[in-house]
Amino acid sequence: MITYDFENKKEPLYLYIYKCLKKDILDGKLKENEKLPSKRTFARNNGISTITIQNAYDQLISEGYIYTIPKKGYYVAHIEQITKKPKNVVLEYKIKVNNEKKYSIDLSDNSINSDNFPFSVWNRILRSVMAEKKKELMTISEVNGVYSLRKAIAKHLQSFRGMLVDPNQIVVGAGTEFLYGIIVELLGKNKVYAIENPGYKKLKKIYNQKGLKCRYVKIDEMGLTIDNLNDSKADIVHLCPNHHFPTGVIMPASRRYELLAWANDKENRYIIEDDYDSEFRVKGKPLPTLFSIDACEKVIYMNTFSKSLSPTIRISYMVLPVQLANLYYEKMSFYSCTVSNFEQYTLAEFIEKGYFEKHINRMRLYYARQRQKIINIINDLNVSGKFSVRDNCSGLHFLLKIDTKIKDSQLKEKLLENDIKILSLSDYYFTDNEKKEHLFIINYSNINEQKIKKVIEIINAIIEKER
Repeated sequence: MITYDFENKKEPLYLYIYKCLKKDILDGKLKENEKLPSKRTFARNNGISTITIQNAYDQLISEGYIYTIPKKGYYVAHIEQITKKPKNVVLEYKIKVNNEKKYSIDLSDNSINSDNFPFSVWNRILRSVMAEKKKELMTISEVNGVYSLRKAIAKHLQSFRGMLVDPNQIVVGAGTEFLYGIIVELLGKNKVYAIENPGYKKLKKIYNQKGLKCRYVKIDEMGLTIDNLNDSKADIVHLCPNHHFPTGVIMPASRRYELLAWANDKENRYIIEDDYDSEFRVKGKPLPTLFSIDACEKVIYMNTFSKSLSPTIRISYMVLPVQLANLYYEKMSFYSCTVSNFEQYTLAEFIEKGYFEKHINRMRLYYARQRQKIINIINDLNVSGKFSVRDNCSGLHFLLKIDTKIKDSQLKEKLLENDIKILSLSDYYFTDNEKKEHLFIINYSNINEQKIKKVIEIINAIIEKER
């Protein structure tokens, strides 16, 4: 006779009985082909209704734990018994976002001040999209993103970067990490990939995770050098010619044409052009992209809206040369676009109606003033002559040179003791740093004058104490 204790149950009775029977079957207490009590008998023995037992049996039947034979009753189905108990494994990974210490001043943080995001305009367009594009929002988009967004991006690239591209050359994805993966699939894992040194360390992690052969190529005051690139034996080179991170170097036209000649020298060579921070050049116009001056279809152009709008808008895109675009459709047409239609249609209208251009122009002026305020404070407090700013008038960071005998690691540690986090250029080298200069990265997009004043005063005090 099967009976259960119903006093402390905190769920529907049929669900409780279902779970009890299921546990007894999995534990082997109820054997294969063993007949279960009839609904009436089970109900009478436990003082409950036959409907409750019926619901519990129906759930067990639907999941395959029991079966029924007409006019005979209910029986336990064959369930493979798992006798080996799993090891007591503890999940060790902890989400860094929740565990990282928050500093009162964090110059390593290049996030954007939320007050600068056009929430009212974005919200208005989103509501309009939801009201007017109900059918489109519920339809799976093309593999490379909705056409209206790709068309809007193509128009923006023509007016802002002088690039003439077909919308079908554009691939939209949720973040550059995803797009890097597509590039690797297109170009092949058997190629040698070159990365600028110093450079973006997350890129190294992405390429290493994909099992690629990576070479780290030194840069000079004009960017990546052709001699070093040739020595690396690379097939593919990833670079930021328009505003290198973290040095801020802007590659001149002469070096750009040398790179294009390098790529055109062999059939399987390609350049991945990351147009990092190009929207925020505070003086003059940015130099033409490599893509716009490439006559041989050797450049893959990449950009993202994470910097220009918000890091939480995970929309990035790349522009493929025609032959690679054809290969993409041939090999990867079964992929699904990783960005929701809601975001794509909203961003498309945001660009088409001119709001994106207005936002960029407004933010360019804002950052130009912010940058100059920060630099003026550094210069005003530079009574010891220990500080000099490396400013190329582009992007949302600049380098601060500090004349000191203190090691970068020691200065950073002393600043951490004062609840200040800062990163040095040496943090971004993939190999040993041969430079003797002490260069620190000042991300100014989300910092005010009072905070930078405090940083400089504390650094001054640290240097003076170590003399």
